Amino acid sequence: MLGLRTKTLMAVAASALTLAACGSAEVASPGEGDFGNGGNNGGGNNPNPLPPGTPAADCPTGFANVGVVANGTLRACQLPQQIVGNLTVPLRAGTIYSISGRTEVGTDRGADPNAPIAGSQQGILTVEAGVKLFASGGSDYLLVNRGSQIFAEGTATNPIIFTSRQNVEGTTTANSQGQWGGIVLAGRAPGAVCPVGVTAPNAACVGQVEGTSANYGGNSPDDNSGRLRYVQINYSGFEISPNNELQALTLAGVGRATTVEYIQSYNSSDDGIEIFGGTVNLRYIVINGADDDGLDTDTGWKGGAQFGIITQRPTAVTNGSRGFEWSAAPSGTAFYAEPKVSNWTVVGRNAAVAADAIITLNSGTKPTIINSVFINPTTSAAACLDIDDAQTVANNPVFRSVFFSCSRPYENDSNINAAATEAVFLSATNTNNTAAGTSTLTAPAGATMQNTLLTFINGANETAVTPTNAPAIYSYFQAVTYIGAVRNAADTWYLGWTCGLQAGSNC
Repeated sequence: MLGLRTKTLMAVAASALTLAACGSAEVASPGEGDFGNGGNNGGGNNPNPLPPGTPAADCPTGFANVGVVANGTLRACQLPQQIVGNLTVPLRAGTIYSISGRTEVGTDRGADPNAPIAGSQQGILTVEAGVKLFASGGSDYLLVNRGSQIFAEGTATNPIIFTSRQNVEGTTTANSQGQWGGIVLAGRAPGAVCPVGVTAPNAACVGQVEGTSANYGGNSPDDNSGRLRYVQINYSGFEISPNNELQALTLAGVGRATTVEYIQSYNSSDDGIEIFGGTVNLRYIVINGADDDGLDTDTGWKGGAQFGIITQRPTAVTNGSRGFEWSAAPSGTAFYAEPKVSNWTVVGRNAAVAADAIITLNSGTKPTIINSVFINPTTSAAACLDIDDAQTVANNPVFRSVFFSCSRPYENDSNINAAATEAVFLSATNTNNTAAGTSTLTAPAGATMQNTLLTFINGANETAVTPTNAPAIYSYFQAVTYIGAVRNAADTWYLGWTCGLQAGSNC
């Protein structure tokens, strides 16, 4: 393995003069498209496919030709750092695309769609199914500004893949992470970050996206930042400064007209997905190996997410790594976050510290968790549920048809003790809950992803739980006859467009 890595690094060095700090190669993952034979040669509509391993002769109009990569088998075409107007990233034979630096779609058009900032410009980025894009370092990320849109729509058999240069050069391992920034969507939907004396929702309530200086927020709950469907985001996440990180996918002030479905985050060095304010809804989410939280919510998110799988890393670099970490920050606001989830399965690792509770609720969040399964090993130091403040208790969290199988169900700390937490989880209105169940979850046949716990398919004990009527809780939710993310072995919504979850598939 050392010899192969050395040869690869030599190839990278040899190409550096022509790549201008970007590089690539092809990753062998099922369902990612045939980058050697599909699409068109050059920048036109030549229907003739290229022979395998042949780079395209040039790049499409609007992209910088930065050389050939993957031992000369692929043409690297770099996105412009400022995208205004319409730009399409086409699927082409022998072509891969690079993101270099802060790559922005549009400029910030402000909080009010009826009065955009003078001189601001809209951008619309369209990414075709099967396209692969890569970035080289933590300062390389994609930002869709307020008033602009992205349409990245893969298919169940041909997803769009955002990944790292190291990955496409073949040097990543199962423990690799934090090799580029990630994707940020900034919208105009309401959030809780307001000037003194202003009460949300209000167009004056504008926050700044963690990890970048982009603004988000406004008072347009139906704002539309575009569509993300069948997308992998691999090896991302980067700490700009302490407590200021980019994660795989950041949704900041994103409105509910935006579509976010079939998204995989793999090995983010921070969160899998973090949501700041907004009203966006999500469906069919897979988060594997995030070093910090799986789904992190802040600053007044009022939306829902249905059908989600989180599997933690076996060992986290950071403390406080949770499946869900839900906050209503800034503390003291009455515009509480109201996250709602149904049909999630969260598989925790053998945590070394109690702070890593699988569900952590704080700063007055007002959560709804239904039809979901949470497990960790019997030797884990972490509990299933930790409620950290009296305001969250006062907001009457909703737990219905929730199945716990953890080393202990509740965290017993000086904030809200185990007895008080149990009183919330098993209240008169929180019904069909199991506090101390025995997991019968199983893994997919032939699962290959290393260093994660891939047991997320329902067994007999999970199947025995009566589900709650999900649409009656939140209209976005679909009706279900089961709890958890995956009903049984025949339920394979997570296969084909993801990596690492079936035999022969590696990220």
